[in-house]
Order: sequence, then C-alpha cells, then structure tokens
Amino acid sequence: MQKLVLFYNPVSGHAAFKNKLDWIIEAFQKRDILIIPYRTKKAGNEDFAAFVREVQPQGILAAGGDGTVHECVNIIVKHGLKLPLGIIGSGTSNDFATYLKINEDMEAYFDKIAAGNTQLMDLGRIGDKYFINVASAGMMTSIAHEVDARLKNALGKMAYYLKGLGEIPKFRAVPLQIVADGQSYDMEAFLFVVINSAVVGSMKNVAKDVSVTDGKLDLLAIKKCGLHKLMAVTADLVAGRPVSEKDCVVHLQAKNFHVATEGELQSDLDGEAGPLLPLDIETVPAAIAVYC
Repeated sequence: MQKLVLFYNPVSGHAAFKNKLDWIIEAFQKRDILIIPYRTKKAGNEDFAAFVREVQPQGILAAGGDGTVHECVNIIVKHGLKLPLGIIGSGTSNDFATYLKINEDMEAYFDKIAAGNTQLMDLGRIGDKYFINVASAGMMTSIAHEVDARLKNALGKMAYYLKGLGEIPKFRAVPLQIVADGQSYDMEAFLFVVINSAVVGSMKNVAKDVSVTDGKLDLLAIKKCGLHKLMAVTADLVAGRPVSEKDCVVHLQAKNFHVATEGELQSDLDGEAGPLLPLDIETVPAAIAVYC
C-alpha cells in the first residue's frame, strides 16, 4: 500500500477542512493509499521534514490555501525531500490549484495521484525563499496578510475585497527600477507581480503565454495612469480577461529579475509577507514535481 503524508492547515478556508478528513482518508483508502496526517502549527513546521523522513511516503499532499502550499513547497525544496506534491485547495484563496484546475473534479485528481501522474514545474526564488505562484509589491499586494484571520474565516474572499476597497483612496505610484535578463526599465507603477501561473488574487488569465514549465517567470506592472484606465484594467482582471497587452501594463518574461525602488516597500510571496525591496528574483526550472 502506498503512503502519502497530508500536510493540512486546520484553520484555512473557514476552518472547515478538518471536517473533510474522513472523506479524504476514505477516498484514498479506496485507491489503496494510506493517508498519514500532519496538522500544521502556527508557530512553524520545520519538524515536518523529519516527520516525512520517518514516515517515508511516496508523496506529499498540501491541504489549505496558497500560504499553506507556499510553506510546504519551501520545506520540500529546502530539505531536499524529492517527493511529488499534491494540492487540495481548501483555503480562502487557491490560485495555484485553480490554475492547474485541480478543484474542478477532486475524484479525478485523486485518480491521477494514485496513478503517479506528475509534472516537473518551475519555482521562483528570492534569497532562500521560494514561491510557487507569485511575488508582488505595491498597492493592494499586502492585503492577504493584513486581513484579520477571523474576518477571513467568516467572509472568505469577500474579506479581501472589503480590505481592497479601503485601500483605493491610498493609491499612489512608486518609482521602480527593473532589470529583466540584463535589460533595464524605469517607470512609476502602482504595483508589480512576478508570476509563475496566470491566476493571481483569484483572478484568472491575467496574462497571455504564461507557463509553469517554460523556465521563465512573467512580470506584470501597472504603470501610473488615470483612474479610468486603472478601473478598466481592474474590470478586465475581474472578468478573467488578460491585461498584458494594455497600454498601461508592462509585461516582461525573463529568467531573472532585479526590482528596486526608493524607500521601504515590502513584498508578498504567495500571500505571505516577503522581504523588503530590492528583490533579486530567479527562476528555478523544473524544481518540483506536482501531481496533475
């Protein structure tokens, strides 16, 4: 019988996942797979690597939102666990799972996991931190870790939107100096995102020609513009239309980015607080195997 370790966040997604544990165990037991749960802790989960080595599973499942997947990915890569990752999107925001269309048919996905279907996917790296979906900075990008956990559990994605509405009066552009594979760009921008997938902030298809297997990352920056243009970009994003060709949006593809600004500006990695700018961002090609 195969063994999979389940790295699950008990408070993600309205704190409801723990009520699905029996369903998960039964679903995999029917496929001759033993699920061994590991309950994440708010204080940190560095002991997870030792737990995995003790159990010796064939793979790891991460159940939670983007932040849970982010933490699990970092532990897997930093500790050289060399095991495939499955994602059970059960958080308030499940961008990478949405990009992979995992949540559309969970039973079919479990069949793929049982069959061992995996694909090597790129990661982004900033210093010793990895991200699987997005690194960002600027207006709106800190919302994910500023929203109170109780409000997030009560209201879900609506909590992000309410927080975002409160940020609109504070919108201001910041000067950005960007170097993409040696090519320099200077601009004033409201925000930038460096993405691995095309789903960001629950918004689908934000840019064209984005791939998690091309050995590159994509940078999108919304340049300083009038309110009507900004609202038009926002409307397209919410509607799931790509904005990479808008005249107030810069879209760059590169293996490496350097992004700097004046003053202090904090980044966000997969919805978790990241380091202050400047950032040196590199693509780590084919860094992790993902069940898909």
